[in-house]
Amino acid sequence: MTEPKFKYAALSTTENRLLSTRIADLQLSIKGTRLELLLNQLYQELEAAGLSNFKPEAYLSDEWGCPAGVPVIGIPFYLARPELCDLECQFTGVEAESDDEIMMYLRHEAGHAFNYAHKLYELVKWSKVFGDYKSPYREAYGVVPFSSKFVRHIPGWYAQKHPDDDFAETFAVWLTPGSDWTEVYAGAPALKKLLYVDKSAKSRNLKPVIVIKRALDTPVEEMTMTLDTWYRTYTRHAHETVMTSPILDEDLRRAFPGDTGEPAADVIGREQTSLIYEINEWTGLERHILSMLVEDLVTRIKDLELKIEPGKTGSSLRIFAIILATLAMNYLNRGKFIE
Repeated sequence: MTEPKFKYAALSTTENRLLSTRIADLQLSIKGTRLELLLNQLYQELEAAGLSNFKPEAYLSDEWGCPAGVPVIGIPFYLARPELCDLECQFTGVEAESDDEIMMYLRHEAGHAFNYAHKLYELVKWSKVFGDYKSPYREAYGVVPFSSKFVRHIPGWYAQKHPDDDFAETFAVWLTPGSDWTEVYAGAPALKKLLYVDKSAKSRNLKPVIVIKRALDTPVEEMTMTLDTWYRTYTRHAHETVMTSPILDEDLRRAFPGDTGEPAADVIGREQTSLIYEINEWTGLERHILSMLVEDLVTRIKDLELKIEPGKTGSSLRIFAIILATLAMNYLNRGKFIE
């Protein structure tokens, strides 16, 4: 993919000062922020679901996560301050998580934490329902879209990534207020998993949480690089080269076959945000990766000087969205957009 675009000229003095500061020196905290309010909402949901004795702690990290075997929740550090959310948007091309999205991820990570707190993954019954916890954890994983064997909570088909994520997603659906999971998954194989979570929660409400002392994954206090360096490293790491190929060029020409009309790149630019959010919702590929993918394709479309004929904007955009979704599924299944 193309190199990330850092538009420093458009940044304020405060934003430039933030970029030159070590992340560990930003003095970030969950306390007193919207994250504290949302965590309290999570605890209220857990109590309402019958888990009054389970309130997993949270800490600021480089990304969403739950350290393997440790019942604590890692939250992206940039969510602790509005200015950092603004920078996240500028440097990744997508907005930081909304309150609703944060709650979705908190419920998912709470599922991991509950699993670890009671070491459910060590139980034979757990393995029979969800699979082998010790199976390899892969970034690229094959999925079966719309499979009735798995629940669907966060965008895409994340429950199919690993048995541990299958449990976390199932827990999140079980926990979400108003999810009506007994009706939504009635007759589906996934219902067995939801019933397992329900039974496990009811039987362990008053049991003490197992305290596990292990190192956390990238706590914010240990992030010694500057915010500028972090974004440069982070965005370059997220770039997966989309090799220009005659096949892809031909498909782009089929999507935009007009000799006259508005430049296709301009039309896509206006629809870019909605395209990214929709493809993310239905494939699960991270939005910042999709943003850079769209930028690469737009650059190629400009090079090919492709246009959209008058009256064919809708059909051309639909074809382009299908191309995007196909490339996204390639990435999820193989770790590459194009072989």
